[in-house]
Amino acid sequence: MTETLHSWVNAVNGPMWDLLIILLLGTGLFFTLATGFVQIRLFGQSIKAMLGGRKQGDDPHGITPFQAFVTGLASRVGVGNIAGVAIAISVGGPGAVFWMWLVAIIGMSSAFAESSLAQLFKIRDYDNHHFRGGPAYYITQGLGQKWLGILFAVSLIFCFGLVYEAVQANTIVAAAEAAWGWDKHAVGVALVILTAPIIFGGIRRVAKLAEMIVPLMAVLYLLLALYIIVTNIGMIPQVVSLIFGTAFQFDAAGGGLLGGLISQTMMMGIKRGLYSNEAGQGSAPNAAAAAEVKHPVSQGMIQMLGVFVDTIIICSCTAFIVLMSDVPSGDLSGAQLTQAAIVSHVGAWGADFLAVLLFMFAFTTIIGNYAYAESNVRFIKSHWLIMAVFRMAVLGMVYFGAVQSVPLVWDMADMAMGTMAWINLIAILLLSPLVFLLLKDYTAKLKLGKDPEFKLSEHPGLKRKIKSDIW
Repeated sequence: MTETLHSWVNAVNGPMWDLLIILLLGTGLFFTLATGFVQIRLFGQSIKAMLGGRKQGDDPHGITPFQAFVTGLASRVGVGNIAGVAIAISVGGPGAVFWMWLVAIIGMSSAFAESSLAQLFKIRDYDNHHFRGGPAYYITQGLGQKWLGILFAVSLIFCFGLVYEAVQANTIVAAAEAAWGWDKHAVGVALVILTAPIIFGGIRRVAKLAEMIVPLMAVLYLLLALYIIVTNIGMIPQVVSLIFGTAFQFDAAGGGLLGGLISQTMMMGIKRGLYSNEAGQGSAPNAAAAAEVKHPVSQGMIQMLGVFVDTIIICSCTAFIVLMSDVPSGDLSGAQLTQAAIVSHVGAWGADFLAVLLFMFAFTTIIGNYAYAESNVRFIKSHWLIMAVFRMAVLGMVYFGAVQSVPLVWDMADMAMGTMAWINLIAILLLSPLVFLLLKDYTAKLKLGKDPEFKLSEHPGLKRKIKSDIW
């Protein structure tokens, strides 16, 4: 029965993801061109907005823009940055890195659009004293399609709230077993004990923990990468030449519906890039909605910056670590390849360092994913008993992932993620006039030398759609 289910899931995933890649790239290109390259024009402004850091208003319900940025990064930055990039290189060759970069630059505009919409349609959650929102909310209010909002919420809860928690726990156990030989059951119990007080504290506790851990672990990894790159500085032209030189080799077809049109190099770079930065897939807007800002575009810019940091900076570090090493990429894959590459550069302690770092990356991803799922459970029904059962189910999946092999679960997560992305991309394309309205409002006020503040009273046509008094 399991084999039948697995083959059915794979039969759906193949064509769905082939077409989804075209839709993701097409949506990113549409928003890039229609906004006049917003990811380049407002890049400097996005850094300023993120470093502003504190809440931009005086409402007690929101988290800070910086906390929303790192909660988004907590879910984005994870195993994909270390293992996913190495898989892309080992299967697709060095040229896959070029496609990863391209996907990130295009995807920044999709991230901008979805997170600006999440801010516009967020609501106040009086029970838990914070804001919540995301695709389920802007689909329901903006498009008037509650059933589609619920379908999106269910897909996200299954994918991020349950399955991805198991996958991350499985990664932590694998790293601990490889480095120190720790028993997986003991690690599973420890993970449950560590996760429980955080998720029972709600999104504000998740945001506070992410604010502390994410910058620290990202800086540690970047410092190691910087050391390796500086000590091998003479190899940079060679590595860059290798990436660009092999990016357009169409000798190995990607298969599926697109066959000869997309090479294996392209397919691996695009897929791993999307897995890592999540641009357009509808997950990060859930964190973006929780922030308190004066203008929806402010948070759109901050989440756009998250895609840049995740892929252009952190994924590139992994790529350079692997490509500057003498470890043959055909023999190993995933985290083992990155681990072997680090050891070849800095010695045996590099394996322990990466195991600790993988734990931190995966653990913050567990809590970041939970924050997304919680918002969507509350969208369907906000009740203390439902929340308690959901939180227990999350802890159960953390333990399950720690002690089980999860190939079927991972493929089912791909299907749920694909469903989410299809719904979200169609929604943000249909709501694109509102994205353009928000951007026009923001840039007009910026040109006047003002600190842009969005006032719903200035846009009477929007009043019918917005179901809150926030703006």
